[in-house]
Amino acid sequence: MFGRFWAADTVSLVGSYVTTVALPSLAIVTLQASEPEAGLLQAARWLPYLLFGLVAGVLVDRGRRLPLLVSADLVRAVLLALVPLLNAINLLSIPVLIGIVFVFGALSLVYDAAHQSFLPSLVPVHRLTWANARLEQTNAVAQTAGQALAGWLVKVLGAPLAFLLDAISYLVSGLLLATLKTKEQVAPHKPEVREGLRWVYRHETLAPLAITSHVWFLFNGMVVTLFPFLVLRTLGLGELVLGITFALGGVGGLLGASLSTKAEMRLGAGPAIIVGRWLTPVGYLAIPFATNETAGVLLLCAAQFVFGFSIGLDSPVEMSYRQTITPDRLQGRMNATMRSVNRGMIVLGAPLGGLIADVTSLRAALWVAIAGLGVQAVAITTSRFRHARLPTP
Repeated sequence: MFGRFWAADTVSLVGSYVTTVALPSLAIVTLQASEPEAGLLQAARWLPYLLFGLVAGVLVDRGRRLPLLVSADLVRAVLLALVPLLNAINLLSIPVLIGIVFVFGALSLVYDAAHQSFLPSLVPVHRLTWANARLEQTNAVAQTAGQALAGWLVKVLGAPLAFLLDAISYLVSGLLLATLKTKEQVAPHKPEVREGLRWVYRHETLAPLAITSHVWFLFNGMVVTLFPFLVLRTLGLGELVLGITFALGGVGGLLGASLSTKAEMRLGAGPAIIVGRWLTPVGYLAIPFATNETAGVLLLCAAQFVFGFSIGLDSPVEMSYRQTITPDRLQGRMNATMRSVNRGMIVLGAPLGGLIADVTSLRAALWVAIAGLGVQAVAITTSRFRHARLPTP
């Protein structure tokens, strides 16, 4: 069953990474969005996590998670198909696109909380790091293929039509997930939001992990918002180069995920994750120095490669640690709490990055974000989380 779950994840991820390139291109090039408008668009994707995240956790812990996964995939397929349709009849605008992205984010919120909580019912505890590493490797391959393909699709077909590929991927993913047959535990009592919050923020090692994750997402949200502006508008390098730089991030992610299990076994969960947290600001240091010359493009590619490597290295270990130490009855609330606040930080970071860039300069805003990422790396390194270890089977 994990094989089909893995296949569904792979298909939807390829389409999602096409949208990662197509969305900023659609906003910046086709709809002529300003930097603050691009920040609002990026924030809209994650605003539901901030508004409804804790409620989603209760919903996921209240019943079976598989039906939520299937429903979210199918509805997202329909929603994304609206983008090229509205564009064809001249009804697509930045406010309309923000609305679509907001609803899409709400569906993704439910899907993400259910997805992370469903995996422990498919694989035994001692195989969670392996399973999460496989999913992260797939994520990296999808990032490489999807974003490289997206650069070409956007150039040939235009950004609106590229959304159709993502819509089809969600349709296929939902149909694959609908074929899974597995037993799921249902909570014997009514789940409470407070119980999930207490678990996350009062736990000796989970609390510092969560808090520094929030800071990471705040400042990374600034970089993610500003990077397409730097490539497409400031440097004028085009969608194909943007897709290539993102694809190099996927290559780095694949390498990092391939090494994550070994890193956890050799270093321990805490130190392995801390290494990944340091690599993010180190990789991003190259971005402000980029130009539209060949050397500048190489700097952008190197930055995304190191960033991808950092995510690939620490994400499987972090997810396995969270899933392993959390009881099944709290999985949904734990995952939803962390993801909702993390994505809520993007809601703040994305427009903040756009505002700082508008008031000062784009490169100055990037330096602020890199400094913030360095602060979170110092914070987690000096916290109790550095002693965290996965329980032995």
